[in-house]
Amino acid sequence: MHLGGLLQPLLAPQHVWIDISMDFVEGPRKVGGKSVILIVVDGFSKYSHFIALGHSYFASSVAKAFFANIVRLHGFLSSIVSDRDPVFTSNFWTKIVRLAGVKL
Repeated sequence: MHLGGLLQPLLAPQHVWIDISMDFVEGPRKVGGKSVILIVVDGFSKYSHFIALGHSYFASSVAKAFFANIVRLHGFLSSIVSDRDPVFTSNFWTKIVRLAGVKL
């Protein structure tokens, strides 16, 4: 079992929609076939977006929802803080880059 490192403080954001945090909430009752909420919070203003997702969600579906609901409105970000959910540590960034039309 690998223990995590020491906690490090986050730098205070200087502008809106530059540094965000993201997480999932699962368990609310299913509405319109969607039962998962992706929560995206701006670190500066604390303004939040709540994006409904269907279960099972994958890196590609999360990336499409993120691009359509966050990048489209606020542009690309400097930093994103999330837990180590497999969706965030898997192909999420590859999908975001592909949707943006950027080649690695």
